[in-house]
Amino acid sequence: MTKRHNKNLKLLSLFSGCGGMDIGFEGGFITHRKSIDPTRDWVDRVVDDNWVRVKETRFVTVFANDILEEARNAWLSYMTPRGHKKDVYHFGSIVDFVKKHKAGQDIFPSDIDIVTGGFPCQDFSVAGKRLGFDSHKDHTGHLRSDDLPTEETRGKLYCWMKEVIENTKPKIFVAENVKGLVNLGDVKTIIQQDFASAGNGGYIVLTPRVLHAADYGVPESRERVIFIGIRKNALTPEALDALSSENIPAEYDPYPLPTHNYHHKQEGLLPTVTCGDIFAQLPEPEDSHDLSHHYYSKAKFMGTHCQGQKEISLNAIGPTIRSEHHGNIEFRRLSPEHGGCGVEKLPERRLTPRECALIQTFPPDYEFVRRNEANLRKYAVSTSGAYKVIGNAVPPVLAYNIAMRLQELWPKFFGN
Repeated sequence: MTKRHNKNLKLLSLFSGCGGMDIGFEGGFITHRKSIDPTRDWVDRVVDDNWVRVKETRFVTVFANDILEEARNAWLSYMTPRGHKKDVYHFGSIVDFVKKHKAGQDIFPSDIDIVTGGFPCQDFSVAGKRLGFDSHKDHTGHLRSDDLPTEETRGKLYCWMKEVIENTKPKIFVAENVKGLVNLGDVKTIIQQDFASAGNGGYIVLTPRVLHAADYGVPESRERVIFIGIRKNALTPEALDALSSENIPAEYDPYPLPTHNYHHKQEGLLPTVTCGDIFAQLPEPEDSHDLSHHYYSKAKFMGTHCQGQKEISLNAIGPTIRSEHHGNIEFRRLSPEHGGCGVEKLPERRLTPRECALIQTFPPDYEFVRRNEANLRKYAVSTSGAYKVIGNAVPPVLAYNIAMRLQELWPKFFGN
């Protein structure tokens, strides 16, 4: 791959998973044409009638990290053919990496421009037990052996993201979590204040905002709270004044404006992208050579009292894709006796990993399920592993909207 000289903003990615945030921030990926506003000059080239390749951004991932082997394998399988070295991805807990850095090891790259991280969301999710800071799991995802207070629970991993921010001093950081976080007492305010204390109060942390993915061309019911922090001493005087004001002027607001009309009905927005749009060219799994579409969960219908026992509508956005697999993955089709529409004379089945990935706006050329062959062994991902990492991810198209807005404002914020 030739060197991309405009890639001059170094991105450090935490809790990277299979790379949804990284793909979005780097750009240059394939997505459905209906997901991209043609007036914004974001399209690099047209692939065919349904798919386009978006332009690359200035951001390049120089450090990625996760504790899940399937996430690492999937990330490497997609990113290494696109110019990234294998050692960019650091497999293990960020807690351990911070401790090693404090002990004097050279862990984090220098001259980092931006830090991103979707710190673990299970403890704040409505679908989970909502334990928040009182998580019963440690930083590696294992059950804790005691109930003693600790900064190393899964619910406090954002604190370790803050430590990385203090060590690397990026100009901007972007942190992401589930919408459910904002409804857990003072959790949102506590996290915002903790992030603002990074570097002895060196960051302006804007009021976090909940973004609905469908407002940005993602065919999914997915809401995420986004924290954006900006280093004060890197800002131009004009930007510092604007971002410090109670009402930030629109021309300095780093949150992207909606591109699609799922919630916002004003003139000029694009129609909501639906499951029917992105599934239009998919064959049936038995006719597909794509392993991510050929293999899928065979979990049977378990009654409407369980999650995932619904048939998706091709005329609407998809459900929130969850990291749990088997019985929690929605059905592409249900039989009439289970409440299906009964229009298509095909067997009932669950969504495939490919269908889940397309709902999440992952590129159609991202091979999630890979056989454990000799030359692919390090990158092998099972069907259940694919469901898990896809459900944990940030939709690349949503991340791209955030990245393009930050790139647009970069000269205004920092003068370069």
